[in-house]
Amino acid sequence: MRFAVNNKPIDERDAAADMTLLRYLRNGQQLMGTKEGCASGDCGACTVMVGRPSAQGLVYSTINACICPLGSLQDCHVITVEALAASADSLHPVQAAMVECHGSQCGFCTPGFVMSLANLQLNQGAVLAQADEAVQRAAVIDAISGNLCRCTGYRPIVAAGMASLKKPAQVASFVQKWVPDAPLASITPESAAPIPAPLLQGEGSGYWQPHTEAELQQLLDAHPQARLLAGGTDLMLEVTQQYKILPQVIDLNRVASLQQVDVNEQEVILGAAVCYSQLEKSLRDLSPEFVALLGRLGSRQIRNRGTLGGNIGNASPIADSPPYLLVLDAEVEIINGRGDSRREKLTHFYRDYKKTSLMTGEYIARIYIARATLAAPLKLFKLSKRYEDDISAVMGAFYWNPAAGDYRIAFGGMAAIPKRASATEQFLSTVNWCVNGVVDEQILEQACDLLRSEFSPLSDVRASAAYRLAMACNLLKKACYELAADAAGLAIETRLFAHA
Repeated sequence: MRFAVNNKPIDERDAAADMTLLRYLRNGQQLMGTKEGCASGDCGACTVMVGRPSAQGLVYSTINACICPLGSLQDCHVITVEALAASADSLHPVQAAMVECHGSQCGFCTPGFVMSLANLQLNQGAVLAQADEAVQRAAVIDAISGNLCRCTGYRPIVAAGMASLKKPAQVASFVQKWVPDAPLASITPESAAPIPAPLLQGEGSGYWQPHTEAELQQLLDAHPQARLLAGGTDLMLEVTQQYKILPQVIDLNRVASLQQVDVNEQEVILGAAVCYSQLEKSLRDLSPEFVALLGRLGSRQIRNRGTLGGNIGNASPIADSPPYLLVLDAEVEIINGRGDSRREKLTHFYRDYKKTSLMTGEYIARIYIARATLAAPLKLFKLSKRYEDDISAVMGAFYWNPAAGDYRIAFGGMAAIPKRASATEQFLSTVNWCVNGVVDEQILEQACDLLRSEFSPLSDVRASAAYRLAMACNLLKKACYELAADAAGLAIETRLFAHA
């Protein structure tokens, strides 16, 4: 594989398929500024910037190096904290602001914060420099939402981020001088071999990166036991947390057809390898409730790599997107190594804890949502210990089409799988629980009794079973009151809309 780190072009073939970028930077390139804090993509100490090829050239975003597989960086440009300063006497504006605002205490987390803020300045600095302080502050907080400071020095860090935005002109093109003179080669579908050779094959492993679904299917047919990787934000935890070895990996990052969002009059079609950050842009007008939820799914670094298909396919009972897709009656397209395809409702996709209808050698290609369902009232609620960058204790989705008398409810964190509340749905769809914007509280209590009979959640470190049941009922009531108010043209805001 060929890529660049700072100002150094690199050709690498002998690394193992499950080598992480963090391990490669520290052990292979002796770049120690990128730290390992959690090895799970939570703390942000390992944040780096990655420029990926696009029609507009290299587009830079932040990622967690600790859970980023090295092989996914073919043709990319990695920037670490060592390369930000123009010289020892000329700090990058973000670094200078961190010094001036006393934003570094023990210093362990500082490189990650600096990289997140440098990326913000690179991509939005010119616009934010003209914005008011409230907009600047919101942008800074979003940029560093995936960076944790154990010294709790957030106020000076935010101040440093805002101060650095006052100097965007000095760094408008700072990235370009680290791009090698020779452009990074991009393999096109036309020039690629029928079955791509592995990018990495160290230690008897293989890491493939197909560019078309035809290539992907050939690889699956030849290597049915290979692990599929899209963003790797979940899969790579097997390497960093469980110390498993992934001998064969097929990376979906360059399969263009899996990264498309298509909208027609009947359907919204989401490629399974579309990352959350792209979904935020593509669905902003079509599904604002879901886009708001995405802001609480992981951190910016995670959303820059994590994918919708991965969130569905890992079959976690506490994944955030499945309840939303379940109430929209979404379908998934599944394809095998021979090219055989089928569409299956998500309600039938989940079979048991971490088990789905996917067979060996199959992959999720696309997710289909009926356009009409996106027009109906929808409420999405996530309960977690932290407002952002945290896993759900309970995730609830509530869909109501009053014209059709159709009420749909789905929960995460309440069963071994993301699950619809079928009996409660049927009950609320056949009674007048809301008349002229007024909720019948007696009917609502009956619905809660049904809901409690449908679920038997577990107790774990995030929440007890009793808490989960109580919160599910509270969320149902909350959704009903909000939906009723919306139908009556009243504005009721019961959600958390700001945080420290």
